[in-house]
Amino acid sequence: MPDLATPLIAWYRDHARDLPWRRPGFPAWGTLVSEFMLQQTPVNRVIPHLRAWLVRWPAPASLAADPPAEAVRQWANLGYPRRALWLHRAATEIRDRHGGVVPHDVDALLALTGIGDYTARAVAVFAYGLRHPVVDTNTRRVLARAVDGRSQPGPPARRDLSAMEAILPPADDAAAIVNAAAMELGATVCTARAPRCAACPLSAMCAWRAAGYPDTGDARRRQARYEGSDRQARGAVLKALREAAHDVPQESVLPDWPDSLQRDRAIDSLVSDGLVEASAGMLRLPVRGQSSSSRGLTYGSASPA
Repeated sequence: MPDLATPLIAWYRDHARDLPWRRPGFPAWGTLVSEFMLQQTPVNRVIPHLRAWLVRWPAPASLAADPPAEAVRQWANLGYPRRALWLHRAATEIRDRHGGVVPHDVDALLALTGIGDYTARAVAVFAYGLRHPVVDTNTRRVLARAVDGRSQPGPPARRDLSAMEAILPPADDAAAIVNAAAMELGATVCTARAPRCAACPLSAMCAWRAAGYPDTGDARRRQARYEGSDRQARGAVLKALREAAHDVPQESVLPDWPDSLQRDRAIDSLVSDGLVEASAGMLRLPVRGQSSSSRGLTYGSASPA
């Protein structure tokens, strides 16, 4: 296999974006929060929410001291609001099991609510400088093209970690840079629809380029349309409850929604997910803790540009 690490490191040092979680001294708690927020959410949307979150809750114990409803309310319009509940539960577990300090061990991180393979390794690598392969959607695309000669990666699989491990240099600090550089390259240069191959530091050794850029198919799962979807209805229900100062009668939540069955279905699913509590016909954001059985996305952070 060609040496991908050396050109990646050199390119990253010159071209990496200035993002909050890459700055010296950024806390491990901030890294964990950023990784939760970056799951399927663009960087430019995450940054202001992350800043506000860390001002309000600068440590896991400060978040754990507030009810889950406050986490859901602060999450605002980031999308996939179950992440707010998972993060609140993880903060409680960090306070109770780890003395309020985000653990560095991958297995300990995996035992926290909402944390899968990607997030555990990202925190261990980017917050603590340990040597592990970290694979997100952007990384998988870079590896698919540069190493395998494919136009798009296949579905996420355990072999992705082995593929990333194969290009990591031995030193911890260099390996951390290569992990970050592969993500950055996929986010800004080796993009899904319009790769800028002339600006790529791996162009001379890219298997896809050498093969003439063949279209090898795209097995990526397509996200369903948001407009008119149950996801939109769920978001509207949560928005109404976030803006309410007290419990709200169920019939008063989105009374003018064009599809009353969809509205009721959205409310039922939010109650099932623990994002809404229902009692005697009244709805509110959750004031109790969430079950620790919920898990996060295994390869959840796309970290898109």
